[in-house]
Amino acid sequence: MKCVTWALVTAGLVVIAGWSGAATGQAPAAQDQDVVAALLVEVRGLRTAMEQMAAAGPRVQLALGRLQLQEQRVNTLLRRHDDVKARIASEEQQAGQLRDELARLEERLRRETDVKEREALEERSGSFKLLLERLTGEIQRLQAEEIGVAQGVASERGRWMDINAQLEALERALGRPEGEK
Repeated sequence: MKCVTWALVTAGLVVIAGWSGAATGQAPAAQDQDVVAALLVEVRGLRTAMEQMAAAGPRVQLALGRLQLQEQRVNTLLRRHDDVKARIASEEQQAGQLRDELARLEERLRRETDVKEREALEERSGSFKLLLERLTGEIQRLQAEEIGVAQGVASERGRWMDINAQLEALERALGRPEGEK
């Protein structure tokens, strides 16, 4: 931007010098008129470039803001996905422990001959089975939630990539600053 401003100032001084020479009674040569015309073309081109840069600024800021919001959405969904996966692992671990305990209980039930002890073991076994059924249902619900969250992550990442592509297109349209690759 400083280069553009400096070029405008320089071009303006040259134009003023050319006009001041004409105003003092000196007849500008054809070559001087060509220089003034070329400078006017250059000043107009610089003005157009400055207007384009000024118009692109808000678009770039808007796209960057959208990109940041999209990153927040993706990160939120990723944290939620990790949380659901951890809950699934915890529930599966509990279900595994419950299955092991139920298997031991049923083995004891097969060997038990005392009627009262047998009834107590059957009641406890029924409670374990009910709890295992609830855990299995919760695991299935969490697995469905995990699928939904994973699809949300994929969708939001797609939006993020679209916004990023828009920013790259703006960057190409504006041209890269000198020295940057």
